[in-house]
Amino acid sequence: MGKIQLIALDLDGTLLNKHSTVSDENRKAIAQARAQGVTVIVATGREMQSAKPYWRDLELESPLVTANGSEVWTSSGELHQRHTLDGTIIKELHDISLEEGCSFWGYTTEGMITAENWSGITDESVWLKFGYFSKDPILLQRVRARAEKAASVEITNSHPSNIEINPAGISKASGILEVCGMYGLEMSQVMAVGDSLNDKAMLLAAGMGVAMGNAQDEVKRLAQAVTGSNAEDGVAQAIRRYVLEAAD
Repeated sequence: MGKIQLIALDLDGTLLNKHSTVSDENRKAIAQARAQGVTVIVATGREMQSAKPYWRDLELESPLVTANGSEVWTSSGELHQRHTLDGTIIKELHDISLEEGCSFWGYTTEGMITAENWSGITDESVWLKFGYFSKDPILLQRVRARAEKAASVEITNSHPSNIEINPAGISKASGILEVCGMYGLEMSQVMAVGDSLNDKAMLLAAGMGVAMGNAQDEVKRLAQAVTGSNAEDGVAQAIRRYVLEAAD
């Protein structure tokens, strides 16, 4: 691992506490890292509309990776890159939800789509991500198996009760790699912090992959280190230990 020059932070379950807010300790550690010249970015499964308020609140002035890497935005909030799911894939995934009786949701460039505002597959819809939700793990397993057969896609989750589907080869890691290109950095100079399977690729690709104390077990196993939970300012702990103290 080289000296960390870029910190990539997941939002839900990581930077955000159970109240969906950023703690004072996390804010302080982010500010300290930035004062040392380290770039801090958000890498989230959320789409831009719901991620941007946190970016603004933290006054980050850095790129954003949203919708699990389907979109990368510049430091000025302009779209840099977008990857989409084909309408035929969306139809197959939607059919699976109907046939299995499993709730679905998704992100288009217009916002979130659920059964309540579903209007079919149109040429105008630009799909960034599709997902399923169920508290029945057996149902989710079955749905996942069918989705894997239906199309070549990237399948993860942001919670044990959901499935998230992105275009093949697209992940938070691919988005962060794009950001590294903007700054002339290598992935070995990145510390990534997350808690769910949609963070797996970036934790494995980063020079330092850190799992939250509240992370899913598989994520903890693959990470190089485990920090405190999102209720214990785990992000601040990781920044201090692996970035600030390492620089002293």
